Amino acid sequence: MNLPDAEALCRELAGKLRAGVSDSTGLVGIRTGGAWLAERLHRELGLATPVGSLDISFYRDDFDSAGLRHQVKPSQIPFDVNGRHIVVVDDVLYTGRTVRAAMNELFDYGRPGKIELAALVDRGERQLPIAAQYVGATFSVPAGKLLRLARDEHGQFTLRLSDAKPAA
Repeated sequence: MNLPDAEALCRELAGKLRAGVSDSTGLVGIRTGGAWLAERLHRELGLATPVGSLDISFYRDDFDSAGLRHQVKPSQIPFDVNGRHIVVVDDVLYTGRTVRAAMNELFDYGRPGKIELAALVDRGERQLPIAAQYVGATFSVPAGKLLRLARDEHGQFTLRLSDAKPAA
């Protein structure tokens, strides 16, 4: 299966975001792939507000069954969330549960004026009524597979397909 070029999708997403953001917009990436993507988009868009990142591990609705991931890092929101336009950035939009968890955590930092979603890839199959306002591409993924963003030592992005772990 040929996967889309992640670098080209990143440029496409940056172009779409350019018209919808301002210097006061806060980009917040969901760890790990969304945080990498948010950092890149922040640089390309030249936004004045520092980029933030969320580790949603404690907000996942499967926390009781899946447990804590080994690489939990604290979230970092280096700006005042209250009243601000925030764009949550994720690498792959799938069921919507990750984005729901990210919004729950974001509200712990304050009350944003507006929250939008940017995703490199939207693979569909939503379980929650969540939609991205900015999407690099829509791409179908075979059942039982996960699509993930990878970053090499030079910061170049690629998309990788892997087998999904069966539910516990």
